[in-house]
Amino acid sequence: MFQNYKIKDDFDNTRLDKWFKNQIINIPQALFEKLIRKNQIKVNGKKTKSSYRIKKGDLIEIYNIKNIKPRTEEQKKILYKSSKKERKVYDDFIIEDNENFLVLNKPNGIPVQSGTKSFKNIIDIIKDTKYFNNSKPYIVHRIDKETSGLLIIAKNRKYAQLFTTLFRIRKIHKTYLSIVNGRVNSQIKKLENELIIYENKRKISQNAITKLKIIKTNDNYSLLELNPITGRKHQLRKQLSIIDNPIIGDDKYNFKKTFYRLPLMLHAYKIKFMINGIKYNFKAKYNEKFEKFIKKNF
Repeated sequence: MFQNYKIKDDFDNTRLDKWFKNQIINIPQALFEKLIRKNQIKVNGKKTKSSYRIKKGDLIEIYNIKNIKPRTEEQKKILYKSSKKERKVYDDFIIEDNENFLVLNKPNGIPVQSGTKSFKNIIDIIKDTKYFNNSKPYIVHRIDKETSGLLIIAKNRKYAQLFTTLFRIRKIHKTYLSIVNGRVNSQIKKLENELIIYENKRKISQNAITKLKIIKTNDNYSLLELNPITGRKHQLRKQLSIIDNPIIGDDKYNFKKTFYRLPLMLHAYKIKFMINGIKYNFKAKYNEKFEKFIKKNF
């Protein structure tokens, strides 16, 4: 027995193996290659390669699909099930909603997607709302769990690929607001560092660049506007710690060990980009605790 799948526009120019793992069953690459060799997966009635880039209208034939077993970890994975009340709350965070993408003001304290240390997440909540009735959410960039602010979520593969490309070629411009410890040196206009990360015990050095503007400052705190040129993991948090002005509420990179019963004072405030000649410019208001801290200390 076999099943047919006709490729839609969303997956045009996608590798066959990636489409299969995303849409059918997430299996090890070695098993997928075996299915190809045994002619259990065909494109338009012909044997092909796993690297073949499928096209809109292609007909994929999969034989004995019931006998194909998914990855063990995929079987164990449990998606977060949000409540109706919880989903309703997100109406207040929506800034833009159109047929191709959604922009929301992410609250701090919740990750974009589930991970090894987190369960509740934005994607699993938002996918069951009215905003994704006829589509599914695609992650095109990430914001730290503790960071609040603007988050773009694509509604189809075409725009997911488009946003991914725009981020890669630095055509999406983001502005953050942050409150940090101490008075920042007024001579600093740009932060540029070699940040170290580790992948599978391998040490990797990454160049990180951020433009910096001081909005308000005193001996205790500074309110900053930050424009990251590069997009490294924890870039802003690491760079501000390096100049001895760690972000208020940061319990990871605040080496002074100063404790605050406050959320991380880092907010993705503005984002702008252009698609098909149309300029998009979005702003997101920071949360109440952020606002109260500014009023009390500046």
